[in-house]
Amino acid sequence: MPTIEAFSHVTLTVRDLESSVAWYARALGMTRGPDMSGPGWRRTLMLAAGGVVIGLQAHDRTPEGDRFDETRVGLDHLSIACKDRAEIEEWIAELDGAGLAHSTLSAAPANVATCRDPDGIAIEFFAPRGA
Repeated sequence: MPTIEAFSHVTLTVRDLESSVAWYARALGMTRGPDMSGPGWRRTLMLAAGGVVIGLQAHDRTPEGDRFDETRVGLDHLSIACKDRAEIEEWIAELDGAGLAHSTLSAAPANVATCRDPDGIAIEFFAPRGA
């Protein structure tokens, strides 16, 4: 059986495509990639310098006012791999500089901080214990 070594991309359903594109650019330093569309949907790929791709997709059928809920079946959160606590602290400084809300960095030895995108999807910054 082949092994999974990486994900190609993840695509998130969002309510307001342009608002989400702006947030992922501001919060995570991603750049706007290709836009595409089909019957009832529009998608923009957001590209990170390290090669990570996040698709942001708006569906015409998404109920107005709908919000992400990690207690429903599906996605719980996205976790960005960090090499150590110091890198998480750098992310926190970037979020602060952009005026974006986030959690505090967890107490050692855990290494995690989170923020939420405009739809409430949790973005986690995570480093292994002891890193």
